[in-house]
Amino acid sequence: MLDTQQPVLVIMGISGSGKSTVAGLLAGQLGWDLEEGDDLHPQENIDKMSSGHPLNDEDRAPWLDTVSSWIIEHTMAGVPGIITCSALKRRYRDVLREHNVIFVHLTGSTDLIGRRLAARHDHYMPTSLLDSQVATLEVPDADERAISIDAGRAPAEEAAEIVRRLGLAPRPGSSSLGASQPGKSSVPGARP
Repeated sequence: MLDTQQPVLVIMGISGSGKSTVAGLLAGQLGWDLEEGDDLHPQENIDKMSSGHPLNDEDRAPWLDTVSSWIIEHTMAGVPGIITCSALKRRYRDVLREHNVIFVHLTGSTDLIGRRLAARHDHYMPTSLLDSQVATLEVPDADERAISIDAGRAPAEEAAEIVRRLGLAPRPGSSSLGASQPGKSSVPGARP
């Protein structure tokens, strides 16, 4: 599925599917840059979701543009990376789609995801928005560069499956224990 350049992975799925956990494991194993897409939301979006209101396409547009900029920086520099983003609709994924992007869709039952959301206390996304996320989700089509991963297992197993299926390799010079400067972009001239 890969050419010689390692990809930028977009770890996607509904809230509570384990995107941040799996992305963190992958970044640590591969020594790749990692960006938490939720941290790129404008404050208005965070406030809206925190108050129990789902985002609409207009709300998501500036956020998707910011996520896309991160992807483009890495793709153009030939630097592999991992970013989390729900990417629920195909048109959202179209904004993020670049030559070397692979979408990794974490899937799980609504019951499993609901239990995870209910147990989470450090996130602005309330359990009450789960149904709107499920209703919005458009599963990637066969013509999209995407793989689906069952999120009902241990996150380490999910990460191992992603590495195996995509033939991913640690970044040259990496100790495979994480990026040399965690939280910093490895793209020359990138924003700090």
